[in-house]
Amino acid sequence: MGELDSFEILPDHAVTPLAANGVPRSAWQRTKRAARWHRPYAAILLTLDAGAVALASLTARAGLDPDKITAGFHGQPGLFNLMAFVLLPAVWLLVLWGHGAYDRRYLGSGTDEFKRVVRGSWTVVAIVAFAAFAFKVDVSRFSVGVALVGGLVYVLVLRYIARKSLALARTRFHLATHRMLLIGTLQEAMEVHSAIVRDPAAGLVPVGIHLTEGYAPQPSTVTPVPVHAGRDILSLVRELNADTIAVCGSASAEPVELRRLAWQLEGTGIDLAVAPQLTDIAGPRVHIRPIEGIPLLYVEEPKLSGVGWLFKNVIDRVLALIGLLICLPFFPLVALAIKLSDPGPIFFRQPRIGREGKTFRVWKLRTMYVDAEERLATLHDQNESDGLLFKMKNDPRVFKVGKWLRATSIDELPQILNVLMGEMSLVGPRPLPAEDGDFLGDVRRRLLVRPGITGLWQVSGRSDLSWDDAVRLDLYYVDNWSLVLDLHTLWRTIGVVVFRKGAY
Repeated sequence: MGELDSFEILPDHAVTPLAANGVPRSAWQRTKRAARWHRPYAAILLTLDAGAVALASLTARAGLDPDKITAGFHGQPGLFNLMAFVLLPAVWLLVLWGHGAYDRRYLGSGTDEFKRVVRGSWTVVAIVAFAAFAFKVDVSRFSVGVALVGGLVYVLVLRYIARKSLALARTRFHLATHRMLLIGTLQEAMEVHSAIVRDPAAGLVPVGIHLTEGYAPQPSTVTPVPVHAGRDILSLVRELNADTIAVCGSASAEPVELRRLAWQLEGTGIDLAVAPQLTDIAGPRVHIRPIEGIPLLYVEEPKLSGVGWLFKNVIDRVLALIGLLICLPFFPLVALAIKLSDPGPIFFRQPRIGREGKTFRVWKLRTMYVDAEERLATLHDQNESDGLLFKMKNDPRVFKVGKWLRATSIDELPQILNVLMGEMSLVGPRPLPAEDGDFLGDVRRRLLVRPGITGLWQVSGRSDLSWDDAVRLDLYYVDNWSLVLDLHTLWRTIGVVVFRKGAY
């Protein structure tokens, strides 16, 4: 870890002005590598937010008597328009800025951006309510409510579209990204590298690894990014054109060197990130509590009970009942298609392992010929899965209608019955066959919650995932469950089903 503070100052950079650590300031000015995508992106968000609030005001006055709307302004439509289309958007933008909704740290990934938008919008509601009370403005409560609620909705929707556009620019065109140098041992840096590359929409692109222990591998050794050791960090950052440094694993536990590195980077525009060995634990469970100047990183227990868990159960039953009522009229047509494809039962039921190891029988529409189990033995050598489940992209046991049912995930819909009976959840780990399940070690932890019709495994690749990735996602869900995660997964499931990603 001693490499972190071994910066070499070249003679031609030796200039009088000093940084906080006593290093010549101009030596760092030349190394500024801050990613500049956020400024135009923030400008776009400012424009979208202002337009969203103005659109909300326009929506509020649509269909209403203009005299009633402007009654509190003594019949002066110009004054009303100034308040609704100029002053209100300006106040809204100012409040959002005050809540950090344009801060580079929160843009492009995570939920903090949207949380700050919601908090800022509630602040605007309070400001408008106080102003109306203080100045005794007689305005239509309905129109004000529509404007305020509509403003929040429009801002969130437009920001979501902007977020998706940014993700597209990052994944397809490699724009608006951060070039990241990883510092730590090779194993720790590779763990962080693997976690980062799984989410290209976050815009983090590892460009190199600097080892704090050991030697750089031979040039013939294959690594996803170049590996360096014993190099000057500043010159390496300049060489790689990096704008972010991530200190990984045990390297982050060296407080003196980490503090010195932070000092060294002051004024350079280079971001410093710390990636502790908690890569699969999400933010809501991690809290920093300073004690006598020492920041302690607390990891809370997974919350698998309480009010949130009760809401999950209620939402499961309600949505499952609604889904069942919607799907019932179409079941006879699907049943007829299955019967015409292959005589036999319409439903396929198989023992699965549920919460706390309890066995239940899952409901699915049959997509294979009735002799599928007997034919399985002849296909084992063509298994394309590296885990417990048998998978083939062109499984000859699946009849034509069954392939369509699988591609559209319609075959999973009868599992709504399992949800209503409390055996499954709408969102959860993947249900595994009871007779083949190896639930020893870490895998057994997935039995703490009910399996789900959909889950992180489905929205992240489904059948294209390796067994290790599927288990990792299931364990991540158990360790980081929240209602927000469930709702986000349900939303992402819609896109996965529509585009039939990884379904076979």
